[in-house]
Amino acid sequence: MNSTHADAIAFAPAALSDREFEQFQRLIHQIAGIHLSDAKKPLVAGRLSKRLRSLGMPSYGDYFKRLSKDAAELQTCVDLLTTNETYFFREPKHFDFLREQLSKPEAIPNGRPLRIWSGACSSGEEPYTLALLLADILGDRPWEILASDISQRILDRARTGVYSLEDSQEIPRHLLVKHCLRGVDENLGRMMIAPALRKRIRFEQINLNAALPDHGLFDTIFLRNVMIYFNAETKRQVLSRLIKHLRPGGYFFISHSESLNGVDDTLKLVKPSIYRKPND
Repeated sequence: MNSTHADAIAFAPAALSDREFEQFQRLIHQIAGIHLSDAKKPLVAGRLSKRLRSLGMPSYGDYFKRLSKDAAELQTCVDLLTTNETYFFREPKHFDFLREQLSKPEAIPNGRPLRIWSGACSSGEEPYTLALLLADILGDRPWEILASDISQRILDRARTGVYSLEDSQEIPRHLLVKHCLRGVDENLGRMMIAPALRKRIRFEQINLNAALPDHGLFDTIFLRNVMIYFNAETKRQVLSRLIKHLRPGGYFFISHSESLNGVDDTLKLVKPSIYRKPND
């Protein structure tokens, strides 16, 4: 047996116990409002095991104890447990609807930028999809996007705007050619969102389960594939905070797998998973 294999075995952590899993359940709910069901135990073990190995820690319990003393490691843990899968033009009917609405002259604000908030942007595919769409529809007219997530690690990745060419398959070709750069040499097989679009997006770490920063009002807010991890009370609290930042008449998008039934009666259903805030 070679030494590298022996070291890997030496650093393999003990299995995640039910008690340890409950500790991580409580922690992530307290910080991010996310409810990890018992079915998520293998996911927690899988996402944290590599981190434990790199730190040479023998158990998840020892790692949990470290989190109370190490703020940077706590952020790393939160990042690992809250990052979700995403891709360009996910749930395309939402973007078809937005294109239809923004193609109406009365939908474009006079004298101010159109503002959209991507409330759980993960690795950036959603806000960049919005940027590609707005650039195509609005041209030189002003617009801006706030893209937020609880994970600083995933935001750092999103800011680069660099993705595998395989990730670009859902981007319409005319948008890909006009607004994306194909990598060469050491970047072969990758593509980058053009700097002109990247500079229109502000990436910011925001915890939706806490008081929100005052960034003014937005014409549209996307909060997709997030509330499936919240219990009913957390959903109500998060919605209450966000709705205050939605301009009257503005649209609120959630995932097709989510619903606001019994959560909020302020927003009015326009189409499945698309809501609108009534005008004052």
